[in-house]
Amino acid sequence: MPVAICSLKWDAAQDGRQSVTYDSDGYHLVRFPYGAGEENYDPWRMHDPAKGGGSSAAFPHPRSGLIWPSHDGWGVLSALVFWEPDSGPTEYRTRFVRDPLGLSTGYDSTATTDSAPTRGSQFRSYVWQMFVHPNTPVGLKISARGVGDVRKKTPITHAQFKLAIHTDVLRP
Repeated sequence: MPVAICSLKWDAAQDGRQSVTYDSDGYHLVRFPYGAGEENYDPWRMHDPAKGGGSSAAFPHPRSGLIWPSHDGWGVLSALVFWEPDSGPTEYRTRFVRDPLGLSTGYDSTATTDSAPTRGSQFRSYVWQMFVHPNTPVGLKISARGVGDVRKKTPITHAQFKLAIHTDVLRP
């Protein structure tokens, strides 16, 4: 079965710190640098700086958080997020979102996951499967919650976001 893949990686040590800012839904759209690099793989140009607007976007523009599926198919989304250790939240949330910036079909969140902190650093991985379409981008959104405004002091240190599209879905 043919599979089209987009694999993105951002790391604070290599790409600089990412300002975690929260949208009106209380989540941050994780941004990823454009172009080649360690772990980045995008031969179908699903993470294209020209998509979704009249001009090219540059990292860390919000559009740098989007993957535009290259094909209709069954998408397997996966993510990895490292949070800075001991920063105060009592809950970490992650969700995959169709059209998180409202550029095509409208915001549609799915697969929201929450978890409590453990001792030390917070390392989380996520997987979700759903149908994807070329005109509807997908994004990875995160949130840290707790007493007071812990969101302002809860940075991430590493993130990966991947989409594998199975393009040959059988139909009865």
